[in-house]
Amino acid sequence: MKKLICPRERTLGTVTLVLGLLVWFGLIVGTFGGAIIGLALGFLLYLFAQSTLIAHIKGNGVELSEAQFPDLYAQFTACCDQLQMKKRPQAYILNGNGGLNAFATKFLGTQYVVLMSNVVDAMDEHVDGVRFYIGHELGHLRMKHLSGHLLRWPVLWLPLLGAAYSRARESTCDRHGLACSGSPEGAAQALAALSAGAQRWKQLNVAAYVSQTIYASGFWMSFHELTAGYPWLTKRAARVMSIEAPMPKRNGFAYLLAVFIPYAGRLGAGFGFLMLVYIIAILAAVGIPAYQAYTVKAKIDAAIIGSQNVREALGNYYRTNQKIPESLESLGIRSQLVDGSELSLEPNKMVLIVKTKLGELIFTPSADAEGRIVWGCANGEGIKPTQLPPSCHSTGN
Repeated sequence: MKKLICPRERTLGTVTLVLGLLVWFGLIVGTFGGAIIGLALGFLLYLFAQSTLIAHIKGNGVELSEAQFPDLYAQFTACCDQLQMKKRPQAYILNGNGGLNAFATKFLGTQYVVLMSNVVDAMDEHVDGVRFYIGHELGHLRMKHLSGHLLRWPVLWLPLLGAAYSRARESTCDRHGLACSGSPEGAAQALAALSAGAQRWKQLNVAAYVSQTIYASGFWMSFHELTAGYPWLTKRAARVMSIEAPMPKRNGFAYLLAVFIPYAGRLGAGFGFLMLVYIIAILAAVGIPAYQAYTVKAKIDAAIIGSQNVREALGNYYRTNQKIPESLESLGIRSQLVDGSELSLEPNKMVLIVKTKLGELIFTPSADAEGRIVWGCANGEGIKPTQLPPSCHSTGN
């Protein structure tokens, strides 16, 4: 049964699981357990959403059994036995409204396989065509893809990684579908029906269809596959024809672009690009004001540092003469700093005012217990208290 698992799924599954657990741990610790509350709320939302789907399936679908469509039920049970699944999921047929598809799901421990009516009808003349779809969906359940998704969820959006893991899972499930099919050609025909449609697949030349994989090495085909959760159907058909079939290498430049596109699941690269734009916009909305605040504080800090010698000169003069100097000029101090800030002195209390391009800084002297001059720093006109750097609260001489 090991051959049913794509080797890349083992590797990528381990990587995404380890990274996912680390991120979850970081979120729980970093939010002091708040992430657990978020998980609980998320579970409630999942509960209601998933219950809606299950109710729809049970209320509108037809459950397969020995009494209801026994031919399809026999194929379903045979596939479960082939995959050594002792606990059989519930199987249903649901109106596909023209779509060729099937899906697997679970709810509160119960597993379900749902076949769309159109895929059943399309495979009516295919000896075991439906069994490929059944096997594929059973593969998701057998490999616990649905239950393991939550643990990996925080990292599945990562560019390249999330999409690669999803494609590997689909390849694994195709192998399960192949195991349930009577032949590789039958499995390839079942897959090709997703391309050719409910009728035309019967005249499809499988060999010619598989040969289309040569186009997959182009830049845009490589890029869109790297950002998608499914391999190209032509590749999937080629792999069920021969598991070891060599695939054309992807265009190397496509990786350079795909690495910037978050994985968006079935919504595709277009939505992933919009996600990227959205993330950049959020980062810009947070980062630009933060950067602007940083630059303001840096300029104010430069004025504080630049005026340090002036405050020292004032303090030294006062300690020596026990009086306030008449002006800065009397001490030989220029009234302008290197950065263009203007200095002024209030001789009554020896208050130093530094007028920067952003606003005013006010330095007020006081004596500590040992008689040293300590300068208090405060904002004046044009500068907000939040714009003051830490150095404004620690000036002294």
